[in-house]
Amino acid sequence: MSVIDYIKGDATRPVGNGNRIIVHICNDIGRWGKGFVLAISARWPEPEKQYRDWYAAASNFALGQAQFVKVAPDIWVANVIGQHKIVNGKGGIPPIRYEAVQEGLRQVSSFALENNATVHMPRIGCGLAGGTWDKIEPIIIQELVNNGVAVTVYDFE
Repeated sequence: MSVIDYIKGDATRPVGNGNRIIVHICNDIGRWGKGFVLAISARWPEPEKQYRDWYAAASNFALGQAQFVKVAPDIWVANVIGQHKIVNGKGGIPPIRYEAVQEGLRQVSSFALENNATVHMPRIGCGLAGGTWDKIEPIIIQELVNNGVAVTVYDFE
């Protein structure tokens, strides 16, 4: 049995029944408009609206925080702030912040366990955020899988 279920498909259409959480990585400067968020916005307006409202309110909006937006009776989108700004920093440091991803996934784990939910995601943090899967995957295993949360990762076809 694989610790993470890898499938080909669209993470905005999570497989299975029961409660499901779609996780993705957001930046800490209130920008929404490239990458996986476009697929989310194409399906549901609420995650973008609530992310922008959260940023505008500046209440608890920081690296490592997660916001859970209900988009269907059994589906939430988790806006996890795991990216600092949107471009590489000094010395070519990518926007991904692994510690923030870990903290955000810790919150996702708690929410998933409270709501008896499975977690679904693309290869978070590895696109525009510039992260690498060899660093992200162990965080997912530590914070979700090792806590008994089933995780499906989608590779878009």
